[in-house]
Formats: sequence, C-alpha cells, structure tokens
Amino acid sequence: MATDRDLGRATGQSTDEAAPDPRARLRADCARCAGLCCVALPFHRSSEFAFDKAAGTPCRNLAEDFRCRVHADLRTRGMAGCTTFDCLGAGQQVTQVTFGGRTWRDDAALAQPMFGTFATVRRLHELLWYLADAIERPATAPLRTELHEAALAVERLTARPAEALVTIDEEISSRGRATDDLLRRASALVRAEHLDRTRPADRSGADLVGARLAGADLRGTDLSAALLLGADLHGADLRLADVRYADLRGADLRGADLSSSLYALGPQLAGARGDARTVLPPGVARPAHWE
Repeated sequence: MATDRDLGRATGQSTDEAAPDPRARLRADCARCAGLCCVALPFHRSSEFAFDKAAGTPCRNLAEDFRCRVHADLRTRGMAGCTTFDCLGAGQQVTQVTFGGRTWRDDAALAQPMFGTFATVRRLHELLWYLADAIERPATAPLRTELHEAALAVERLTARPAEALVTIDEEISSRGRATDDLLRRASALVRAEHLDRTRPADRSGADLVGARLAGADLRGTDLSAALLLGADLHGADLRLADVRYADLRGADLRGADLSSSLYALGPQLAGARGDARTVLPPGVARPAHWE
C-alpha cells in the first residue's frame, strides 16, 4: 500500500504543508533541458514548419546553450508547429534525472537512448497530468485512492533507468489502458450532476470537423477524442466538458468558457484559435500567440 508521502510525491501534493501546484513538474523548463524536442523529433516542410528535419538531427535554430535562436519569432519565421508542442516536463526529467545532467553533446553514445527515453517519459507525463486533474476534482472522492495509486504507478515508471524506459512500451500501453478506464470513470462522476437530457452528453470520438457550435451549451459533454478540427466553438460553454484527446486544431475558441473543462492540455489548446476572452482551466497556460 502506498504511503501518504508516496502519494504526495506522485501528484505533487505535500502531506506536511500547504500543497504546491500539483502539476508544476509537468511544465517544460527549457533551461534544465538539453534541447531534446529540438533534436529528437522530426518535422516536414509545411505550413507549420519552414524546412525538413529528420529525427535525431538538431534543428538549425538550436544554439550551443540548447536555447532556440528564434524562439520569440517562431510563428513569423514559419515555425508555428513548435509553438503547439509541449514536452510536459519530460525534457528536464530525462536530462536532469534519468541522465543525471549529462547530454547528447557530452557523449554521442547518449543520443539515441536520450531521444527514445524522452518520447517515453512524455507519454507518462501526459498520464500524470490527467490524473492530477482528476484528483483535484471534489466529485472524484469515491475514486481518490485508485487515482492516487495510479499516479504513483506511473511515477514509478518515470523513475526507471534509461535502459528500462526504452523497452517498456508494452507495460506503458497496459498502464495507459488501465489509466484511461479510470479517467473515464472519474469524468463520469464529475460530469454527472451537470448532464441534461436535452443535450447530447456523449460525443466521444464524434466527427465534428468544421461543426458550427458557436455559443453552444456543451456543459458536461464528453468530447474525448472528438474530431473538432476547424470547428466554430466561438463563445461556446465547455465547462466540465471532457476534452481529453480531442483534436482542436484550427478550432475557434474565442470567447469560449473552458474554465472547468476536464483534461485540457496546453499544447492541445495551442493548436486552436483563442483570445483574451477565452477562459482556461486553472494551471493551463494561455498560448502566447493567441489574440
């Protein structure tokens, strides 16, 4: 059985003092990373990227200190895709913890293990983000122990050495399926008191590409894994809507209320359009390029 101290570490909560931000370590800290997202990931010339880059090849904009030379001008330089990615803290975890501060520039032999581990830890940190969100919701009290235990199990996976992290795809997939089921149950508890028989409560996986939903009352709606590319959600009420894995690229979220939406991710929202009137959930950063 996990101790209270173990559970506090897994969710970012302290059992001895005022609880800190439970998702603080799940936010990118580029100053403590070795530029992993700028090297490990591939991209192709498109409307999102100005040039091609192969996986494992440093981006031409990556400086010697692992900072981006054009970070302040990414969108005007044709690198909008970079502004919609967030490692969720995997970069500093891999650099500082898994590899003890060593980098792929220090030792070329570390390159492939670091890049593979980075992708794995990013997947695990996404699960931790969702679990932290669920744990914070008062309505999930009946599942609180299960949620804490799940977070601790994922946390233990992130603490494994590099040679183990790059070979646990099957274990991560199994943990991911179990976590997804738990997150769905938590979502149902949170949304239950806000469901209205006059509104479709379950649009999970729905094809809503380009849908006209401006001003729509979508409170408590399950939009998990829904395709909302280019959808008009201008002024929509998305409070307590489950948006986990929803594809919001190009969606119009100007003036939308996501103040209590479940499982929203910063990089997910960064692919949409928003403005100063868009209300985001606590802990989710407003994309710098929004109006």
